[in-house]
Amino acid sequence: MQVYVIDDEEIVRDSLSFLFESRGLTCQTFDSGEAFLDALPQLDHNRASCIVLDIRMEPKMSGMELFYSLVDIRERWPIIFLTAHGEVSLAVNAVKQGAFDFLEKPFADNQLVDRVLEGLHHSGRRLNVVAQSEVIKQKLDSLSARELSVMEAVLDGCTNREAADRLDMAVRTVEIHRANLFKKMGVKGAVELINLLQTLDV
Repeated sequence: MQVYVIDDEEIVRDSLSFLFESRGLTCQTFDSGEAFLDALPQLDHNRASCIVLDIRMEPKMSGMELFYSLVDIRERWPIIFLTAHGEVSLAVNAVKQGAFDFLEKPFADNQLVDRVLEGLHHSGRRLNVVAQSEVIKQKLDSLSARELSVMEAVLDGCTNREAADRLDMAVRTVEIHRANLFKKMGVKGAVELINLLQTLDV
């Protein structure tokens, strides 16, 4: 599990890096939002990760500006903002737009570590869903055009007879395609198929 700390103050970066590594977490620090965005393509996106971000960095890109940049490119790592008293409203607004949480300075070390661990677990769960979605998409790609047509009829709740009439097929042909698509998708029936396809909405 990976923690990214983005803060323009070296003493903060060093202290947070020491804190996370003392708890067995890998930590990488950046002194600006620009530096993080430059490194982003080389970072491991298949690893559970969490971003700890100072909300106000000067004179370069602020934490909020970096947050919006990450939203624009659909980067979904959990982001925890570190805020001063006068910046709480900004952090609350960011949470409403998808940030994971914020902590107001000063905060207890354990409080920050606990929230980061929750963020990492959230990231790990999402990675599992994304991986499962890729497998499902590969299974869908393996279906023939006829099997896809039968699948659409199954998802619409059609019986084999109704699907046959809709698709101008023999009932037996529908039964064969239905059995084949269930086998390829790894499900036993229509309900399992519906539940499986719902996991694509991530």
